[in-house]
Amino acid sequence: MYAIVQIGSAQYKVSQGDTIETHLLESKEGADITFDQVILLCDNSTVKIGQPFLKEVKVLAKVVRHNLAAKVLSYKYRPKKDSAWKKGHRQKLTTLTITKIAA
Repeated sequence: MYAIVQIGSAQYKVSQGDTIETHLLESKEGADITFDQVILLCDNSTVKIGQPFLKEVKVLAKVVRHNLAAKVLSYKYRPKKDSAWKKGHRQKLTTLTITKIAA
């Protein structure tokens, strides 16, 4: 069984026991979260599609930790202008473990 759930502005395909990384969520580590914006549910033989979401399906998850993604560097160089800049960015992420898909 798997589901497609919307968390923030992104959609994730999740199954029970999966570990996913999402954008930073305002929850403490070890907290349980319920996501009710489930777009699709596939249960081996049947597929349910929401319009836009399924009302009776919820995805339960547990916050494992908050961490940072790998650094992304951007560099701009202008030849003959004596001008260059280098910037780095690390996105804040939340790691979730999917505990149950309640249908």
